[in-house]
Amino acid sequence: MAKQKSIIKKSSLNFLEKYLNNASPTGFEAEGQKLWLEYIKPYIDDYWIDNYGSCVGIVNPEAEYKVVIEAHADEISWFVHYITEDGFIYLRKNGGSDHQIAPSKRVNIHTKNGIVKAVFGWPAIHTRRPKEEAPSLKNIFLDCGCTSKAEVEKLGVHVGCVVTYPDEFMILNKNKYVARALDNRIGGFMIAEVARLLKENKVKLPFGLYITNSVQEEIGLRGAQMIAEKIQPDVAIVTDVCHDTNTPMISKIQQGDLKSGKGPVLTYGPAVQNNLLDLVINAAESVEIPFQRAAASRSTGTDTDAFAYSNSGVPSVLISTPLRYMHTTVEMAHKEDVENGIKLIYESLQKIENGQDFRYFT
Repeated sequence: MAKQKSIIKKSSLNFLEKYLNNASPTGFEAEGQKLWLEYIKPYIDDYWIDNYGSCVGIVNPEAEYKVVIEAHADEISWFVHYITEDGFIYLRKNGGSDHQIAPSKRVNIHTKNGIVKAVFGWPAIHTRRPKEEAPSLKNIFLDCGCTSKAEVEKLGVHVGCVVTYPDEFMILNKNKYVARALDNRIGGFMIAEVARLLKENKVKLPFGLYITNSVQEEIGLRGAQMIAEKIQPDVAIVTDVCHDTNTPMISKIQQGDLKSGKGPVLTYGPAVQNNLLDLVINAAESVEIPFQRAAASRSTGTDTDAFAYSNSGVPSVLISTPLRYMHTTVEMAHKEDVENGIKLIYESLQKIENGQDFRYFT
């Protein structure tokens, strides 16, 4: 069988690299949102941005029936919390930052004077005592080359400055995307590509499409909560990431059996509306898009929950990209899963009817 041509164009990949390399920490997503909006502008009719920075591109803004496709734009990071008199910096998490990967990592401290470079210091192996082996929030610290608090502050660093990792995008073995913050800017890329394909293929949807890049997911779905109330959608298709459980040290009994390269993941759970989920599954099967299945418990832990339980209940579904090494600086996704996720959203939108009622019975 001949290999299908990639739907991701070179210009799209260039955007993805630029988008992922840009810092977009929770609460400070503006620069990333500007890049994303600039990319989708040729494919939309209108847009708006809410008070906290969630960005929405709109196709058919006059339509009464509203369908959302959504991702979240923020990445985990750190806040400067305390500066010692001898110039070392202690931090607080901004989102689910993994303190165990921090030692010896380089970072960017974002200040009004620009980026200040620093490193997570860590005692040499020769000098550590057994109880000091494990990194924790109590013992990890930044060193920006200063010898006093005054010297640190002279650089523009103060309590509340946000800190990010500078690790950049790369491709492994031609088919693995690697970067920090694929969670979930890969979803932002996917919904942007859906907008591009709809425009380039001249697909006329019978409803309003709201391409939504929400902020502040990493600290509790906050941006999605706000934007769901503003849009008041009738349907929401949400993207996020989930765990590739086929790497060492992960229990499939606990985490399920999901693998990169086998397709996007569709989740079953209370927040997922079953009739909408069936529509997405039918869309996948009708054009032979591979997909995997996962089961959630009380919640999905994604923006799906925020949309589902807003506005008296919005039929919502979750499409996830399997990800290796989540919340590290080397998050990894399979190119084919990204492409199939784009295709699945694209095909699902064309199966939704204007004014469609997803209730179980009437």
